[in-house]
Amino acid sequence: MFSRRRLLLTAGLAIACPAVLRAEPRRLRLAHGLPVSHPVHPAMQHFADIVRERTQGEIEIALFADGQLGQEPDLLSQVQAGKLDFLKVSASLLERFQPAYKVLNLPFTLRDRAHWLKVTSNDVGRDILASTTSSGIVGLTYYDAGARSFYGQKPINHPDDLKGLKIRIQPSETMIRLMQLFGAQGVELAWSNIYVALKSGLVDGAENSVAALIVGRHAEVVTHYSFDEHTMIPDVLLVGAGCLEAMTPNQRDIVREAAWASYHHMNTLWTSFEAQSRLAIEARGVTFVEPDKAPFIAKAAPLTEMFAGEEFSRNLLKRIAQS
Repeated sequence: MFSRRRLLLTAGLAIACPAVLRAEPRRLRLAHGLPVSHPVHPAMQHFADIVRERTQGEIEIALFADGQLGQEPDLLSQVQAGKLDFLKVSASLLERFQPAYKVLNLPFTLRDRAHWLKVTSNDVGRDILASTTSSGIVGLTYYDAGARSFYGQKPINHPDDLKGLKIRIQPSETMIRLMQLFGAQGVELAWSNIYVALKSGLVDGAENSVAALIVGRHAEVVTHYSFDEHTMIPDVLLVGAGCLEAMTPNQRDIVREAAWASYHHMNTLWTSFEAQSRLAIEARGVTFVEPDKAPFIAKAAPLTEMFAGEEFSRNLLKRIAQS
């Protein structure tokens, strides 16, 4: 009798409140090193919101910004070890895992933003995203991080103006070699340390998009920004291979579709953010310089030629150029 009553009670609860029998959502974590004020954060929140909505709450993704769980190299290690599920990282760091990213990081490979949009959204970009799977991380989409140029305490009108300078760079063999070609010393520093390094004179300058001068407050400690636009290195949204494999096929499809939806959302956010950043930088007294790019392209050419000697890189460079 007791068992029957219990059975009837359970059935009644299920009818009145189906959520009682619903499994707990799978709670995943996404981390990155930038502040929430950077447009990439709302772009990734857009991704998380779509995943939650389309999986009907089966998957919930919590965002951890501003290096709360570590800086990008640490986050990569955490994802590979299965301790973290998703991360946003600069493509420059991924060249240690897959040579395809070295090609994407080469100077002047991407001609302009229109070319960047084509490459990151076509088969070339998707092949590069998939190339790190054997390393335990799977690329889902790209985020616009702008064209990277030099800035510091003096204008950079020519590569020779960089001779003898210490320039902060991201951890990247490609960037170290590029600085050597320009006669500068590349200094690898975490994002969180750049402001102090610029202010104290530990480095003479840095290279990044104009947005960095606002997001990182670098406009407070530099006087000139020179638009040589030597690279257009994207950010990349990645997921642990094990995390992705543990999902159902439908959930995997939703995650991939949500990632590309966030790609388009980010493109809209970035255009507005970059324009606002330029106005804010000028208001802080930083001088913009528009150097002739030809000497920079010529000086950097040996680096591209070096990688073009490898068949894999040569074919990839050709596909990018034809995009």
